[in-house]
Amino acid sequence: MLPEHYPSSDHLPFNSSCLAGRFQPESPDRASGGAGVWLLLRGGELLVEATGALPRGIAPPVPLPDGRTPLHIGRWDGSPCRVLALPKELGIPSGLHGENLSAVEPQLPIELLTLGGIAGQILHWQRTSRHCPRCGGATIAVSGSWGRACGACGYEHFPHIHPCVIVVIRRPGELLLARKAGWPVGRYGLVAGFLDFGESLEEAVVREVREETGVEVTDVRYVGSQCWPFPSQLMAGFTAAYAGGEIRVDTTELEDARWFSLDALPNLPPKRSIARFLIDQHSRD
Repeated sequence: MLPEHYPSSDHLPFNSSCLAGRFQPESPDRASGGAGVWLLLRGGELLVEATGALPRGIAPPVPLPDGRTPLHIGRWDGSPCRVLALPKELGIPSGLHGENLSAVEPQLPIELLTLGGIAGQILHWQRTSRHCPRCGGATIAVSGSWGRACGACGYEHFPHIHPCVIVVIRRPGELLLARKAGWPVGRYGLVAGFLDFGESLEEAVVREVREETGVEVTDVRYVGSQCWPFPSQLMAGFTAAYAGGEIRVDTTELEDARWFSLDALPNLPPKRSIARFLIDQHSRD
């Protein structure tokens, strides 16, 4: 189970501070033999033992699927830490069960949730970097890093982490919250979006709010950030003050947006998210 509150955004799930020094990342070429822990990812699930622990051993507790090999990503409590992607159609081995990394109320401890998120990001990079983005040639690993080099043209590229902004918009006694189609009934969250070319984070906040809600904001202030491994975002959290304008929802982005009183907030995002962290922090201020 996850904590009810977080002292800072650094302590949010999926940020490496949650690992409390138990994980030391390493590049795949640092792999060593011997028994270790296994991060078995099956779709969006991490397979764990009945006790909630990661399986251990020299070999994985499942037959290796065709064409798939384990990937060394570092050390967990001093032991080799290996990742293996399993096809969804593969049955879950006896003695293990799957825990959904994107569950609203995750049952994994925060350390394993975060480690699973890191593993998922790495596997996404491995799947999407097999071919050169410049010429389409096959790539090979760059020694000592997660980079990939093209065997044909020599171009090197490295893991892509996509910066996004997310903002809590305030005016006296109220917050401006937004809702996307497909969210659970009654849930409202925050305006968020990706950066455009040439934008600062603060400029992206102003633009996203204007585009999605028609509202102008000022006093844009950075609060904190959260790694969001679905598949590879970095959410930069901000607070901003209402500066003017009436709500005009961009229905291609949002289903609804409205002002809510601080003492009558709707169903909110899960507490594992920076969206909820920003809302809770402002509600307490």
